[in-house]
Amino acid sequence: MSLHEILPDEQDIRVVASRDKIILSGSVSGTARLEQVLALAGTQVPSKDKIVNLLEVAGVHQVMLEVRISEMSKSLLQKLGFNFNFFNGGDFGISLLNNLTSIPEAISVTASPAGVSTSSGLNGMFRFHAGGTWTGFIDALKENGLVKVLAEPTLIALSGQTASFLAGGEFPIPVPQGGASGNAVTIDYKHYGVGLSFTPTVLSSGKISMQVAPEVSELDASNAVYISGYVVPALTTRRVSTVIELGDGQSFAIAGLLKESTREVVSKFPLLGDIPIIGILFRSSQFQKNESELVVIVTPHLVKPLPGGRPALPTDAFVEPNAWEFYLLGMMEGRGGDKPAAPPPPGGVEGEFGHVVP
Repeated sequence: MSLHEILPDEQDIRVVASRDKIILSGSVSGTARLEQVLALAGTQVPSKDKIVNLLEVAGVHQVMLEVRISEMSKSLLQKLGFNFNFFNGGDFGISLLNNLTSIPEAISVTASPAGVSTSSGLNGMFRFHAGGTWTGFIDALKENGLVKVLAEPTLIALSGQTASFLAGGEFPIPVPQGGASGNAVTIDYKHYGVGLSFTPTVLSSGKISMQVAPEVSELDASNAVYISGYVVPALTTRRVSTVIELGDGQSFAIAGLLKESTREVVSKFPLLGDIPIIGILFRSSQFQKNESELVVIVTPHLVKPLPGGRPALPTDAFVEPNAWEFYLLGMMEGRGGDKPAAPPPPGGVEGEFGHVVP
């Protein structure tokens, strides 16, 4: 049975037998078909070394990957704390529950002959005199937060090659080094933000195999460490790596990346904080809850280069304002009346901010 009978849609393949070798030339429709042709040819010779492969893989081998990374994060913070301070004349002062909550934004009271100082966490105070000056401080706060993160990176890579993307930054990490002095420190950098790495393989004109590894990370000051006098923040990272086969223009979603954390802290003065009802005046409580969900949607496309010519850019229609338009009229874009009219560039911008569409 001939090769064209087994693969009838591959009519551009030419087979030539030369002594004990088989020469394959022409073109195949995809990478998967190339492996099938070589496997069939291998059945006619004692070893693969006897096959001379001159085949070309037809079709488009550039893959554009559209990725949408969306994260929604909600937070709830509730805290309530009390503190008292007593100051008598210019020779005696005491803070009963100084820095009770042991949380950075909590109340911190310091008594001195010059007066009383508190931290920025204070949002309530009362004072009365009875042989001395009694001052009470209240730290009460309820806070709700909502954060939305959305990135839409677009990457292009050849079949079998790897492309990567990072929208974020890098932060320095001090690394102590050994030596005679023992105090040498070098700086290393760690990246964070929204990152993506993918490796496409074009199997045929309508099927693409991809290895995709999206990552979302952010700085976390609550778990920071101290190295050689430097404060190094921690990273909160969510990373996914998967391999999937899709058709041109099809999409797949990576969802269910949920994160929920709850933190409860109660700090109290010994014995006094355990007294029912009035014990609330001698303790500080904090409740914090964080929830977040991450969704990644990936869409591959087989693409060809743009035809010859000058591609349209979002800045093509920008006209720099003159002094009259900028200072007196407050315009950030000029009318362009003193310049010859130019034909409008092809295409435009999708939305207020977006991609150029032909």
